[in-house]
Amino acid sequence: MTSEGNLLDLGLRDYMSVWDLQRKLVELRAKKAIPDTLILVQHPHVFTVGKGVPGDLPAEINGVPVIRIERGGHWTYHGPGQLVGYPILDLDSRQRDIHGFLRNIEETIILTLAKFGINASRGDQTGVWIQKKKIGSIGAAIRNWISFHGFALNVNTELTYFAYIEPCEMPASTMTSMKAILGKQVDFDAAKQQIRKSFEKVFNLELKEQQPLVNHIM
Repeated sequence: MTSEGNLLDLGLRDYMSVWDLQRKLVELRAKKAIPDTLILVQHPHVFTVGKGVPGDLPAEINGVPVIRIERGGHWTYHGPGQLVGYPILDLDSRQRDIHGFLRNIEETIILTLAKFGINASRGDQTGVWIQKKKIGSIGAAIRNWISFHGFALNVNTELTYFAYIEPCEMPASTMTSMKAILGKQVDFDAAKQQIRKSFEKVFNLELKEQQPLVNHIM
């Protein structure tokens, strides 16, 4: 059965403001004040670090800010040309299946890439792969069975930024993008629309854009 959900398309938005928005939406979802919600966004250049990295962190690397967050995993990079999705989903109503949730995020990305003629698959590690190259990363957090943080699909991402870190504890050369695979710039809006359609299919949702909600909360 298909349920209605919210889509928040934020365009290009700084990481900290979207992080704050996620936490507010998690509270609202836990109170059932909003339905399941998907945020789609691009971020200015930023490195984020999950729970898997202990100790102190530099404030920035090569002028790019470094932010410690509460998701699982290690280092990753976000920047223009990368499509980032933050699903705010009530997993309690989805049988509290975290592994199933992660596999569904992978499936969303795999279905999207297939529409562009890219044959991607799951690998030994969470994420989406093209043979030994990683094109989609996933780093989720769960609070009171509400999901936040999420996934990043490298569309036209400038891959050189991964060289400043070890993304997900892997060599930077592991990372790839739709642009690198296809050998041409990809229509970003088309990729975003396809992610939306794939997400709706996989999670049995009909998403409706809610710009007024964004303006009210942010």
